[in-house]
Formats: sequence, C-alpha cells, structure tokens
Amino acid sequence: MNFPNGFLWGASTAAHQIEGGNVNSDWWQREHGHFPGAPVEAPSGDAADSYHRYREDMTLLADAGLTSYRFSIEWARIEPEEGFVSRAAVDHYRRMVATAVELGLTPMVTLHHFTNPIWFARAGGWKDAGSVERFARYVEHTLPVLEGVELVCTINEPNMVAVLADPEQGFPSIGLPAGNAEVTMNLISAHRRAVDILQAAGKQAGWSVATQAYQAEPGAEDVTEEYGRTREHIFLEACVGDDWVGIQAYTRTKVGVDGPLPIDDDAERTLTGWEYYPSAIEDGIRNSWQRNGVPIYITENGIATGDDTRRIDYTRGALEAVARCIDDGIDVRGYLHWSALDNYEWGSFKPTFGLIGWDAQTFERHPKPSLGWLGRVAAANSVREVADAVQ
Repeated sequence: MNFPNGFLWGASTAAHQIEGGNVNSDWWQREHGHFPGAPVEAPSGDAADSYHRYREDMTLLADAGLTSYRFSIEWARIEPEEGFVSRAAVDHYRRMVATAVELGLTPMVTLHHFTNPIWFARAGGWKDAGSVERFARYVEHTLPVLEGVELVCTINEPNMVAVLADPEQGFPSIGLPAGNAEVTMNLISAHRRAVDILQAAGKQAGWSVATQAYQAEPGAEDVTEEYGRTREHIFLEACVGDDWVGIQAYTRTKVGVDGPLPIDDDAERTLTGWEYYPSAIEDGIRNSWQRNGVPIYITENGIATGDDTRRIDYTRGALEAVARCIDDGIDVRGYLHWSALDNYEWGSFKPTFGLIGWDAQTFERHPKPSLGWLGRVAAANSVREVADAVQ
C-alpha cells in the first residue's frame, strides 16, 4: 500500500462549480432560462466565490500536506466574445498558477470543464465542424496562462460531453445514452489539435475520461463491450500519443444481456443516488491501461456524502484499489480527490463532495477531517499506515 516516490497527492475543482459569476457561459444562461436545457434546482450564482478566494483554498490544501491542485480555466472568461481575449482574465489565471507554485502545489490546469462561451454554444457547440478550429484558437490563447505549468488537461470527460450533447438531455436513472457520434469525432479532433499545440510548447498533455466500471453479468460480455464502446472505450483509445490520461470514477455499472441493470435495493447509495463502490477506480485504471498503455493520473475520485467518515472510508478503499494496480505494474502517477470544495454539482449544491465545506452566507471555509486524513496519507505516501493510525 505504499506509493511511488514523486506520486502527486491533491484535489480537483472546476471553474464554473466554484468560482461564481460565470455569466458568459452556456451553463449560466441555461440556469437562468436563456438557453435550452433541462431545468435546474438552483443556479450557480456566486458558487463558493473561489474566483476571489483561490489563495485561501490553495493554502488549506497545501497546509494539509497535499502536493497538487487541479483547477480549470474558464473559456467564457478568456474569450467572452469570439475573437476577443480578455487580458484581465488571462492575468487572473496566471496569478492562480503562480499562487499554486508559490505554495508548493503542482498545478494541473484543465482547459475545458463542461462549460462553453455562450457564443460558441449558439454557433452549434461541439456539433459544429468549426468547433475544432475554435477550440484550437482558444488553446493558443491560454499559453500565457500555462507558464510554469507542466500538466495540462485539454478536455474534462469528453465522453460525458458527447453523451450529453443535447442540452435537454439529463442523466437517466439507469445507464447512459450513446455518445453523439459527430460530437465524439469533433472532440477527438479538437483534443489532438490541442495536444499538438501543448506539446510544442513543452507541456505534458492529456485529457480525463469518466470511467463507469462496466461489469458484465455472466453471458453479457459482448453486450458490455459494445455498450462501453461509444461511452468510454473510444475516448481511452484516443489517448495513444498523449503524455498521460486522467481516469475518473465514482461508481460501477452492472450490465446484463439486455443492458445496464438497476442498483441492488440493499446497496448503500451516495447523495447523487450512485452505488457506494470504492473499487470503481480500479476498473477504470485497468481498462485504460489495456487500451492505451499511457501513464495515468487519477484526476477525480470521491463521494457525495454528508458523513465525512464515509468519505474517508471510501477514499481509503479507492486508494487501496489504486495501490493494487501499481503493484501490478501499471504506471499511476498521482491521485487528485474530487473535490477540494463542496461545490455546484450541475444544478444543485446538495451533493457535497468536498474536503472543505463553506458557509453559504459568509463563504467562510470549514476544512473537514477528510482533508487532514488525506494530507497524512500524502505525507506517509502510504494509505495503510495512516488507515491504521486513525482506526
């Protein structure tokens, strides 16, 4: 249960989910009824006001003993109108990078985390053939932000972007719709263009894939493979030639001969309604390694719960699964927990994933025991020693 020297220990966030005030994005417009989309329970509003409080948030991570912070920069702020680049936004995100480095946190920067500028969405979004060139131009605009950054994620969970390509589409209770084929191809093309740009600038580039731990019931192996093809496998296979791939996992999906199966009635569920299944990350790691052989970072893994003891237990189980993969020779280089902060979970603030809570009125931060626990794991570079110490 020991981890390799130099293993990164950190936490992740996404701009729209914590910054607040992302008014030029398609998600903000959707939240307020100005752009098509399934209804949301609540708008993001000020979120956690991390746009102004990022130093405080990073300091809490660093003081706890973590060594990395993954955050995204917001395209709608960098390029609020097509062709116009905000120097103020570029400088803001440059300051974030500098703050992370100053505090001893290795920054991992994500260029696209679900949200788009509203002008991009109105032009057809990822369904439009011009999306590839528009994204490549945006990547060029971000290069000044990325000074001092080695690890860059082009697109977060492109498989979920393809699955949810139609704004009215929500998450079904069982399974996921097939990924939109046109969007999938545009995303892969955009990623390849972005990787070329970033590698030419000396960056280590990859993207992060939402793995679903598809588990075949007896006799359903072929069905499971076909089901996972458009929803996961094609995106993992597109990583060949990248410097790394981000694996993200939260739960599993059992698949029978007729497709995905409902969660067992007696299974423990999280606040998102997902099955409590810490070993999901192991399935994702092994599926990726088999399909591309690219070095892996765990860029998201966590649990929506109001019980922090379950968060620690879940994370311990997930890290034990990661350690098994490393022991089997798989090149896993870091673990970044989702998420650093309780945040806006795409329509609601109720599912709490954070290592840090905060007051909705004052924005005062409240670190949870799980943050200190993960920091002790990072210091020991071993989950077993710390698990024994806290039991």
